Amino acid sequence: MNSKFGLKVCVIGLGSMGMGMASTLLHGGFDVVGFDVSAEAMARFAALGGRIGTSPAAAAAAVDVVLCVVVNAAQTATVLFGTDGAVAAMAKAGTVLSCATMAPAAARDFATRAQALGRHYVDAPISGGAVRAAAGELTIMASGEAAGFALAQPVLDCIAGKLYRLGDKAGIGAAFKIVNQHLAGVHIAAACEAITFAKAMDLDIVKVYEVITGSAGNSWMFENRVPHILDGDYAPRSAVNIFTKDLGIVTDIGRDLKFPTPIASMALQMFVMTAAAGMGQDDDASVARMIAGLAGLDLPGMEG
Repeated sequence: MNSKFGLKVCVIGLGSMGMGMASTLLHGGFDVVGFDVSAEAMARFAALGGRIGTSPAAAAAAVDVVLCVVVNAAQTATVLFGTDGAVAAMAKAGTVLSCATMAPAAARDFATRAQALGRHYVDAPISGGAVRAAAGELTIMASGEAAGFALAQPVLDCIAGKLYRLGDKAGIGAAFKIVNQHLAGVHIAAACEAITFAKAMDLDIVKVYEVITGSAGNSWMFENRVPHILDGDYAPRSAVNIFTKDLGIVTDIGRDLKFPTPIASMALQMFVMTAAAGMGQDDDASVARMIAGLAGLDLPGMEG
């Protein structure tokens, strides 16, 4: 298969974000190989016309750009540098685009390890959700070597609506993403508390949504997540456990810096309580269900 710009690309992690990115690259004319631990995800990607590999190494064999779209630093380490890891198998002087949210120190360590193997590493965390991933409209907060950017630029142009080049050292992009996750987690928790508070006052929460989205109290997360609550639909677009991880990173960094993060810490506990109630794999709007359960309220989908 002829690939756009002559680049061969591998996407490791075909969840909602990775699948959207991989499909966007396919539609953009790239030769794309995918890998995921889920056979069902790989079958879906193959049905879209993508090629699949049996391991990270097999998927990345001789490719120029590897997009690593897994959940956390531990998974990133495994798929890039573990047994059958992608980095040693990819093309010499190829570029890794590492998209998982992680602590900046982890990103710096992975860059050092990749460089020791003669490959480039671009710290490239993403934001925007599955819909924007599938539309090629992600926000990417990237940092790394100029040579790594140069090789991967056509891939970045295909998947990003906004690409921020934030420096020439890995870890800067990760730090920007952690600031974003601080705000995202706090805003989700606040939105869930607010709509459940409205329910406690016996307000029409559909009308509350209409009024607040036209008022100063609105946020992107209120506007995006509250419809899940109104529909009683907690199928995971972004799971509760994502924010137990990401807000945990925020508070860990704050502790290391001796910088107080009281609002993020409270939001973290709300996600932890929701996970402890058995909803860790559900949509992060489930924080509203947790609060409703404590208050003895019924939100849509909870009746009976």
